[in-house]
Amino acid sequence: MGRSMCSRLMNAGHECVVFNRTRSKAQDLLDAGATWADSPAEAARQADVVFTMVGFPTDVEDVVLNPATGVLAGFRENPSSNQKIFVDCTTSRPSLAEKIAREAEKLGVWALDAPVSGGDVGAKNGTLSIMVGGPREAFDALEPLWKILGTNVRWQGGPGMGQHTKMVNQILIAGNMMGMCEALRYAQTVGLDVPNALESVSTGAAGSWSLSNLGPRILRGDFAPGFKIMHFVKDLRIALEEAHAKGLDIPAVQLAEKLYAELMTRGLADEGTQALIKY
Repeated sequence: MGRSMCSRLMNAGHECVVFNRTRSKAQDLLDAGATWADSPAEAARQADVVFTMVGFPTDVEDVVLNPATGVLAGFRENPSSNQKIFVDCTTSRPSLAEKIAREAEKLGVWALDAPVSGGDVGAKNGTLSIMVGGPREAFDALEPLWKILGTNVRWQGGPGMGQHTKMVNQILIAGNMMGMCEALRYAQTVGLDVPNALESVSTGAAGSWSLSNLGPRILRGDFAPGFKIMHFVKDLRIALEEAHAKGLDIPAVQLAEKLYAELMTRGLADEGTQALIKY
């Protein structure tokens, strides 16, 4: 998703410096004119705005806070009169977003947590939903870039509130995916023309993004990831941790985490979330 988002920025005329822990994954961006950096710090030294998109909170900590190679180290080594802005688009822990914001503030850097929703399709088409936490001034300053990346971009409040909003998103998806997969299996079992049945229900109260976009993939046997199961399990566990910390019981998410974790034990961690149908 990060590659597709960067490609959109480049196509809009922005100069981009890129880093990936696996250089070959950035090759198409380099071929299109991006500049390579040997570390997140080196990328930050050359940029006014840095976006990150990685897999897990531990990755965020290393890419952003590593004292030698992290983004903030690069900002620290190259102060300028331009206001620097850091944007993490990873779905991560709200508490980590708050920590990064505090560390960035010490350097005079604005930090935003801006997790996204919309999958691979949304990243390629610039139709992402982006949930942003952090200084309102930083959010407003990036309006031209938000317009390139998404169609529903909203400021949610201070540091960490973008991540909390993404947890709301993932909680909704968890229940939706379980319902969709059970409905498809029911339709198959009773002998319905499943695509026809989906056409009937998709425009009514049961309609959803998952049904319209992932339902057809399931019927084609396409389990390529727009969003990987292993990352969804990570998100569900963050949601459960946050809910527990607030004394909140969310049993549907507990069930979803259990089902997806079971699929991971079957070797399906790299498949898309629609592979829940295999349960």
